[in-house]
Amino acid sequence: MSKKIIVSGVGCCLVDILYKDIDFASDPFLPFLSLKRGDGGLTPGHLVFNEEFVEFAGLPFETVITKITGGRKPDKKNIGGPSIVSLIHAAQLTDPEHCEIRFYGRCGNDDAGKYLLYSLQKTPVILYDFKHIENITPSTVVLSDSSYDNGHGERIFINSIGAARDFAPDDLDDDFFNSDIVVFGGTALVPSIHDNLTGLLRKVKRNGSITVVNTVFDFRNEKLNAGQRWPLGNSDESYQYTDLLIANNEEALRLSGESTAEAAIRFFRERKVPALIITNGSKNITVYSNGQFFEPLGLTEMPVSQKVTDELKHNKNGDTTGCGDNFVGGVIASIVNQIQKGIKQPDILEACCWGIVSGGFACFYMGGTYLEKKAGEKLNKIKTYYEAYIRQIKSR
Repeated sequence: MSKKIIVSGVGCCLVDILYKDIDFASDPFLPFLSLKRGDGGLTPGHLVFNEEFVEFAGLPFETVITKITGGRKPDKKNIGGPSIVSLIHAAQLTDPEHCEIRFYGRCGNDDAGKYLLYSLQKTPVILYDFKHIENITPSTVVLSDSSYDNGHGERIFINSIGAARDFAPDDLDDDFFNSDIVVFGGTALVPSIHDNLTGLLRKVKRNGSITVVNTVFDFRNEKLNAGQRWPLGNSDESYQYTDLLIANNEEALRLSGESTAEAAIRFFRERKVPALIITNGSKNITVYSNGQFFEPLGLTEMPVSQKVTDELKHNKNGDTTGCGDNFVGGVIASIVNQIQKGIKQPDILEACCWGIVSGGFACFYMGGTYLEKKAGEKLNKIKTYYEAYIRQIKSR
């Protein structure tokens, strides 16, 4: 393919405020654990809104964070969010001469917004329509316990939607809908986009573009209808307009309303999702394609990277924040690179290989976004893990 591929994305973009080495079983932490679904308390692996958490805790937010962290400062601030982090990683793994990755979003006219914009300008993503508005910048306090789940680690997210609440479908221009690939990432944290997702996906598909949807824990709908199935847009038609759906195991269960992974997969296939990837932390991913966009592939499991797993036994400098987002970025980059080579139906297994090593590599540094000192730096590091992973799966 000779022309430059345009990838446009919209969804969650925020400032991550990261605390590592938080013991989820410690006495200061235990009073803030959730008692039932959607109650505003903290649950490992889940997201909760700041306002609901404050109501649950019965204390000011700063007071609670001081109790949980022992009053220490954050270990790091970083660019966060399932949309922007995945797009940044995809841009770091693709050639800018052949691919242009754009982002649409909003941030507040505050210090956090200035930090976010300054940091984003250090990345290869093009801020096609990204503006300061009169609201607070979206942010997430990320609490990380590296010892959780037998040393595999887990995080808890406390989110403030802020300016993302003011981003609406009318803010998306014709260039967005006419892009070659359109990515909706973590839209549950951009409410107006999420609630109108069905129509937005339909419009993108009407223009002949490829659609990717990667999800995030939908606390808003979890609280509104605790125990009920989460909506994806205003209709289940969203699924048939999504060329590739990427969700973690928990999100897949909540979106489908099912209690097992097998039943969730059946739900998505019945709603004609052309291709599906379900991640599951340190466990195998599950992938499927009906042949509509990717090459056909029956339900298949793929393992995590053994090289990453082995090295993590000795490397404790990072955390698991952004692993899923980087997984998505690796998949998107592979799709772009395969299309650029003229492949009409990309190989979803190849895309997953890049996703798996990308997600694994994110464990070696803190936060989801890796800011390169020079172009190609991250790709060169990840290639080693990709080559090792190919050897790993061929030897099975």
